[in-house]
This record gives sequence, structure tokens and C-alpha cells, in this order.
Amino acid sequence: MTAAGSGRSLPSTISDAVQAVAATAVTTHTTSRDGAAWPAPALGWYAVAVLTLAYIFSFIDRTILALLVQPIQADLGLTDTQIGILHGFAFAIFYTLMGLPIAWLADRKRRNLIIAAGVLVWSLMTAACGFARSFWQLFLARVGVGVGEAALSPPAYSMIADYFPPERLGRPLGVYSSGIYFGAGLAFIVGGGVVQFFSSVSHLSVPLLGEVAAWQLAFIAVGLPGILVALLVLTVREPLRRGDSSAVVGDCGGLKPLIHWIGTRKGALGAHMFGFAFIGLPVQAVIAWAPTYLIRSFGFSPGQAGLALGVLALTFGAAGMVAGGWLTDWFRGRGRADAPLRTGLVAAVCATPFAATATLAPSWTLSLALLGPLMFFVSCGIGAAPTGLQLITPNRLRAQVSALFMLVLNLIATGCGPAFTAVATDYVFYDSAAVGASIALVCGIAAPVSALIFVIGLKPYARASA
Repeated sequence: MTAAGSGRSLPSTISDAVQAVAATAVTTHTTSRDGAAWPAPALGWYAVAVLTLAYIFSFIDRTILALLVQPIQADLGLTDTQIGILHGFAFAIFYTLMGLPIAWLADRKRRNLIIAAGVLVWSLMTAACGFARSFWQLFLARVGVGVGEAALSPPAYSMIADYFPPERLGRPLGVYSSGIYFGAGLAFIVGGGVVQFFSSVSHLSVPLLGEVAAWQLAFIAVGLPGILVALLVLTVREPLRRGDSSAVVGDCGGLKPLIHWIGTRKGALGAHMFGFAFIGLPVQAVIAWAPTYLIRSFGFSPGQAGLALGVLALTFGAAGMVAGGWLTDWFRGRGRADAPLRTGLVAAVCATPFAATATLAPSWTLSLALLGPLMFFVSCGIGAAPTGLQLITPNRLRAQVSALFMLVLNLIATGCGPAFTAVATDYVFYDSAAVGASIALVCGIAAPVSALIFVIGLKPYARASA
């Protein structure tokens, strides 16, 4: 389809129109080290808004499964361990495998096009989950969701770092990262409402689709709107790459420059990647199993569990992400070269007591009261992670290093968090009602391990930053 009177495509026309309006904003006179002026703040924050919206949709699509555990198990006869695999490894393994080649491409080509393609793929594959009739069909659809979402964060981190100067980078990256909790919160609230609405009907007759289960319709309903988000991403301007350090990374041919650069900073990168991965593990364990915990332990309906956890995610979780970016900027303003890891350390120490007790409380009111601070502190740590990478990585390696971080993060947090919790329920406690104890066991170990890694990494990271 083309715009009237021209041969240009409609997405291109929309993109030009939006960029022309945004370009009228007051520009900043601040320049980067390569002498080029930074984009107008309005352009940068527009990009952050659109990319955050895409991130929100990504977490809605990956999180909706957590609220559908009971009806899926009833319909397909799956165990907790199989659900944990679907929530974790089915998504995470292929997310990580595709992340590096997509990031390699993002360090060379237009990042907005790569992100738009990823949004389209994961949205269609989420909808495809609604057509699954067996564990393996659902597994393959979740693999597709992971492949699509691998195209989002590494290019997005790289783009945002080219929109804002380093001293103001923490807040926009914190806002972007808050999409985790906005997405999870909306998935809990909307998904819980959908499940509750159809709870009295096992199957529905839908035009063109025939008879479908309520849980299948939920996947279709949350997946298809992502197509519109993919079109919106095309309106984001591809920014000038800042500090193009070819002297540091060569011509970026193959993996040799990446491997060489990592070898010179392995202490800082190892502490960053594994420290933030372990503090991210409680996030994934809670998102995956907290709804089931409230349902099994306190008799919550899916709608009640979704509303309660959604409100916590939208308030405590999202606030923690923004606070992590703000605290990182605050530490940097006071000359702390290790600012991102210092933020992670503070967050991990504060999160530990809540991680070990939140899902062992004797009442649902106390449990929710403890889950709120847990969400705040772990998300505060995660909010500092993207800034930590962008500050020490050359421009032409940013997406690839971010993808490597996402590989570690998703294998440990997304892959192990939900799966280990399920395995503990099935094979340590041998009791489906003990899912709260399983969450506490996994989270109570991960948070202090994260703190220890950050302590070890403060000095190496400070040297790399300097």
C-alpha cells in the first residue's frame, strides 16, 4: 500500500510525518565527544515512550501464561514442571540463541526495523499459543515468542544510548526497563479478568476459529494487538551512532573484536552480567508462580490474584525500575565510577529478607505486604543494569554486548527461576500446595548470591568505567 500520489510506503510516510513534528522541538546544544549535537530531548523521550510500549507488550505476551496455569493443566494434563519449562526454558533458550546474531545485525543496520520485525513475530506467535492442543505445540509457539522478543532489548538499549548523553542515560533506560512491570501488571489484571469472565464456560464458539477454550482465546486476544505496535515502532527515528570507536573495535567484522574487548574487561562484565542475572531470578520466579501461589494457598480466584499482583507490579515494580535508573545517575553525579553495580548491591541487600519470607507468610495480606517491597528492590537493581552496560561498551558493540547480557540474564533468571521453582514443588516438597515455599527457597538463595557478586565486581567495574 502506498500513500496517495507517491510511490512511498505508508509506514515510511507515517515515520517522516512524526519525525517532522518532533524535529520542531527545541534542540539541545550539548554535543557528544565526537562533536555531534545530541538529539532534541523530545525526540529521545518519544523513542523511549514507543520502545517502552513495545517492552510492555512483550511482557504481557510472555507473562499471560502465569495466569492460565490452572485451565491449561486441566485441559492438557500438564505438570508444574512442564509449565515451568514452558514459562522458562522454552522461551529463554531460543531467546538467547537468537539474541547474538540479531544483535550483530543491530550493530550494523537500522535498529528500528529490526525491533519492528521482532514485535510482529512475537505477537503472531503469542496468538499461535491459542491454537495449541498439546504440550509440544505450546512449547514451539513459546519458542517463537522468545525468538521475536530477542530482537527488542539489545537494539533498544543501543538506540536509547544514542539519544541521551551518558550523565542523563540512567533515567530513560530506567523508564524503558519499567516496561517489565507495566507489562506484567497489565497481563495480571487483564488476563485475570479474562480468565475470570470465562471461568464458568470451558469452551467457546468463535467465528472463523470454531470451538476454543477460554485460555486459548486469552492468548489470541493479547497477541494480535502487537501488530499495531510493530507499525508504531517504524515511526521512531534511527539516531546517529555516537562515539563510533572503530579504533577500539576495528571494523566489527565477525566475533573477533567482541571477544577481544570482552577479554580486556571480563571481571567487570562477569560481575555485571551474573550479578544482575541473579537479582533478576526472583522477578521471574514471582511473576511465573505468585498467581498460582495465591490461588492454591489462599483460595484466590484468577481474577483476584491477577488484580492483586497487577497492582503491586504497576506500583512497586515500575517505581523500582525508575528508582534504579535515578539512583545510578545519583551515584555517578557524586563521582562513583561503579554506580550501576553499587545500585545493584544496595537493591540486592535490601531485597534479601523479603525474598526469603514473602511467600511464607501465614496470611494473604501479610504476603502481599512483603511482595510489594520485594518487587521494588529487585526491580531497582534491574533498572540499573542497562545503564551499566552502555557506559562501558563501545558503540559498535553495544547491541552485541547487550545480547550477551540478555543471554546470561535469560538463562539464569527466565530459564531457571520458573523451572527451579516448579522442580522444588514437584521433587523437593512433593506437594503442589508448597509452591510458596518453593518460591521462597529459590528467591532466598538468589538475592544474597547477587549481592556477593556485586561486592566482588565493584573495583573491576570501576576500572573499566574509568
